[in-house]
Amino acid sequence: MTNDEKINILQNLIQIESVNDHEEQVADYISSLFEPYADKVQIKKVPFTTGRTNLVVTMGNANGKHLGFSGHMDVVDPGNVDEWKHGPFSGDVDLDQNKLFGRGASDMKSGLAAAVIIMLELLESGTAIEGQIKLLATVGEETGEYGAHVLTQAGCADDLDGLIITEPHMDGIITSCKGVIDYQVTSIGAPAHSSRPDMGINAIDNLVQFYLAAKQLMDGHNEVNPKLGKMTHSIDIINGGKQVNSVPDYAMLKGNIRSIPEYSNDQIFKDLQKIVDDLNASDSKMNLKIEFIYPEVPIINGENLLTKLAQEVSDKYFDQILPVESSSGANDGSEFVQAKKQFPIILVGPGNNSSHGYDEYVDIPQYLNSIDYLKEVAEQFVGVSELTKTSF
Repeated sequence: MTNDEKINILQNLIQIESVNDHEEQVADYISSLFEPYADKVQIKKVPFTTGRTNLVVTMGNANGKHLGFSGHMDVVDPGNVDEWKHGPFSGDVDLDQNKLFGRGASDMKSGLAAAVIIMLELLESGTAIEGQIKLLATVGEETGEYGAHVLTQAGCADDLDGLIITEPHMDGIITSCKGVIDYQVTSIGAPAHSSRPDMGINAIDNLVQFYLAAKQLMDGHNEVNPKLGKMTHSIDIINGGKQVNSVPDYAMLKGNIRSIPEYSNDQIFKDLQKIVDDLNASDSKMNLKIEFIYPEVPIINGENLLTKLAQEVSDKYFDQILPVESSSGANDGSEFVQAKKQFPIILVGPGNNSSHGYDEYVDIPQYLNSIDYLKEVAEQFVGVSELTKTSF
């Protein structure tokens, strides 16, 4: 496949406006690229909801090692499009800067395209694969890893011996990630005129009691994981009240926790639920409720063959052997790690810190280099025989 063709595939992906929805259009486009090889691949669509379909493409020999590539098909909202010099869904190429622009150029349609192209190139060349390569293209990663959850529950990752998630990170190989717990607490009160607050129940006052208790509890979680550091807790959204002369009858807050193995997600659920239960029991005017939203578990990988191989091969494609790193960010790996079979998960792929910003971009040389790098990792992991050129 020529470099122009690789760039064109990425442009086509970016031009599909899959902003927190419409991933089915991306899945259909990717499926169309594999149609010439219909006798050599298995294509499976796994729906999440209307217009939001996960895609699984499998190739190779089921009897060998199984390697997965995963990338999400959704992107975040572009924000104020007037702030973009290049249209957010244009896929514009600036040859002077060697950059390709658009929402998802970094996070993470370039990584998704790289995985797709690796498989297409192996098919195009007629390479005999001793093992199996599987593409897991997901929906809803940006808002809760919904697609990865569906694929994991469907058993699509149960046969893997290793998984590469091509999230934007080319400075190192991420092998460990914190878990994520998003939660929402609602407080129901009773309205009254602000001149007679005693006749109402102030939902904000009651919610503040949870805020203070949760902050005190979480501030006491001081253990440090050697790879991930400390657990973090942040209450980021608070809403309540409708006008200044009325006692608020409703208030809500949302918090975010980045968890570590020293404090299990289940224990955190119990601790926060106990705060709610104790406050409700302490006062008949308390009416608090807590909800946990798509919690994700931490990922911790020790030494393993996939990480070692990815490091060894990196020396050929970069000016260093890529170091092993950890991340506090969320990703689909937190769902795939819950598959029935344990396997190493690493994150490495094209991209940069322009993710989610205006004029998001990917460096074209880095994008093309990542394809060659990850292709060699895949070939060495699953094993390939001598190339047999085939005409299609």
